[in-house]
Amino acid sequence: MFSARRLASPLACSLLTLSAAACTPGTPHQDAKPPSTKPSASSDGKDSTLRLSDSISRLKVARESRSGYERDKFRLWTDEDHDGCDTRKEVLLAEAVKKPRQGKGCKLTGGSWRSYYDDKTVTDARKLDIDHVVPLAEAWDSGASKWTAQRREQYANDLGSERSLVAVSLGPNRTKGDKDPAEWMPPAKDATCTYVADWVSAKLRWKLTVDRAERTKLQKEAAGCPGTNTTLTPAP
Repeated sequence: MFSARRLASPLACSLLTLSAAACTPGTPHQDAKPPSTKPSASSDGKDSTLRLSDSISRLKVARESRSGYERDKFRLWTDEDHDGCDTRKEVLLAEAVKKPRQGKGCKLTGGSWRSYYDDKTVTDARKLDIDHVVPLAEAWDSGASKWTAQRREQYANDLGSERSLVAVSLGPNRTKGDKDPAEWMPPAKDATCTYVADWVSAKLRWKLTVDRAERTKLQKEAAGCPGTNTTLTPAP
């Protein structure tokens, strides 16, 4: 599987084709160029760059239901391109600030990562989770319950969007659990705009809905992110 992550530096952020979100100024993921403040569309008519507030307005509001959810209904950490590195390791390789050594069977040693949820540097891959920005249970609640098993597998291993999956510290990710932004936000203050943009982009990419409390929280936080854009690319 060709991964859009291969094209992005670990410190780069949105505004790449297939990328998810623009960054909060001053965060470790800040792009070299300031994000554009003007909406635009790509030449193929499929990708569009929108202000964060405009992206939120595109989200469909619906009631959520967790009926029938089981984590096992999302097959995790596949190796679609058969290169020996599963999804977890592909994300670790792509997001490393200092690249780890890659041994037989894609065994990774060394390296360092920046966890943007808590703004901490991590030097042991075992102390990182690969987080689904929109958790699996939340995806189920907001539309994935109607998907095929194959579609849920694609979602769980989405390497086609740079910010759908992120390497983050164990602590904040375990605290987050299955919560949406109305219930949890990253503890690092500079992470707010990046996280909201990542969340909105993932939901739009996969045509997932939001509940009213979730949308209200997103709108509130987006008001403090006037320079943040999202680049939207529908999932294949």
